[in-house]
Amino acid sequence: MTHWAALLLAGIAGSALAQFGSFPRQDQSYYDEEAEKPWVEAVVDLPAFPVDENLIEFYVSAVASNKFYIDASTLSVGADGAVRYALVVKTTGGATNTSFEGIHCKELRWKHYATGRSDGVWVKSPASRAEWRPIENRPINRHHAALSRDYFCPGGAAINSAGEGRNALRLGKHPNAN
Repeated sequence: MTHWAALLLAGIAGSALAQFGSFPRQDQSYYDEEAEKPWVEAVVDLPAFPVDENLIEFYVSAVASNKFYIDASTLSVGADGAVRYALVVKTTGGATNTSFEGIHCKELRWKHYATGRSDGVWVKSPASRAEWRPIENRPINRHHAALSRDYFCPGGAAINSAGEGRNALRLGKHPNAN
């Protein structure tokens, strides 16, 4: 290409940019609005009470003496991106603790929605206890860290479906977990 032809092409491109600007995307305002929207939690209904047939045990740590389970039938991924589940913890002393909880993967927070009574009834958490709290990776009571890192939030993003979460629990770890 000759020097003059290159200058001619550059001039045509320059006048097109001047005429059309920097070619803004037609949907730019849509993306700007999406980026600025604050997260809004979905309305949450309590699930059916857990039953032993639906429990999938998951690994927490080598020092954990309790056994930890998720009721597979209660596992869900909300429209808000939070993963919710019924957690059953069986202690070495024979006690069983049941709760309905959620994990917000993007912010690495968890929330306690309800406690399960021994008669199979949910009791909603008081407002003071039903707030999103940071997930901390501590040696004791690290089940939220295990659930978020190893099963429900691989790479910091929520699983796409309850089936994906059940599969991760059955495999012992999500295939994309670190």
